[in-house]
Amino acid sequence: MAGRFVVVALVAVALASPAAASASALIDRNAFEVRLAVNEGGEALVTYRAGGRERRVLASGAIDALAPTPGALQVRFTLDYSGRPRRFRNRCAPYDGPALAWLVTACRAPDGSLWAVQSWQRTLPNHGMPPTAEQASWELRLSHWSWPLPVLELLPGSPRWGFPRLTGRLTYAGRAVHGYSSTPTGVPLDGFGRNVYLDTLNAAYGPGWHRENAFLTHVGSGAFCYGLVPRGVRPSGTGERYRATAIGPGVLPDVVAYSEPGAPAEQTFCAA
Repeated sequence: MAGRFVVVALVAVALASPAAASASALIDRNAFEVRLAVNEGGEALVTYRAGGRERRVLASGAIDALAPTPGALQVRFTLDYSGRPRRFRNRCAPYDGPALAWLVTACRAPDGSLWAVQSWQRTLPNHGMPPTAEQASWELRLSHWSWPLPVLELLPGSPRWGFPRLTGRLTYAGRAVHGYSSTPTGVPLDGFGRNVYLDTLNAAYGPGWHRENAFLTHVGSGAFCYGLVPRGVRPSGTGERYRATAIGPGVLPDVVAYSEPGAPAEQTFCAA
């Protein structure tokens, strides 16, 4: 479809409000008993429990993503949090699409498109620092797409100063995923910018997965290059394995990539 593109993505830095839906839409946090229904009219109803009560959110009006375009508006859902009682006949068939990371539930709509709900910890603090309760929250995110998915790459880069580097790129339908405006700390200020959230396994921070950092994809290329060097008083985040997550562009699913131990060093996206 003209003007649309695909990406396999990883994730952003600041807590977003539920109204900020120019990405896979943030519905709520720390939700459970999540159910997804889609009617003949292309509306999705997400029902769940959070904060001690049942909630119902109606989503409509968006699918896939637009390619980065200066001055344009990215596609976004219209979200209704009123919870008003209404007849809603679920016509969504069992999910038969590609495997998704962080999946809670998904289905195939009557028009053949796919809907999914994912949940993951986007706002963990960098460099393995212990999170507050708010930082450790699990975001519930909704997506709607036809085909294909975004693509996220995560590869070993050539070491520098004795520390490993990681390199990669986020693309959608063969085109780079990036924005045009951000804060000095890397928070996107338009609907196109995307952060990559990098986690490290069994590093000096402790056993298990820990957040290493989050950073913007580069304007124009959608690429990134990151060195696992010590930061201030924090040690190097060198780990046994690495995982990257990105919020999908538009209302596409969030995507994950891994860098496997022993893979040959690449320098495709890193300067020498």
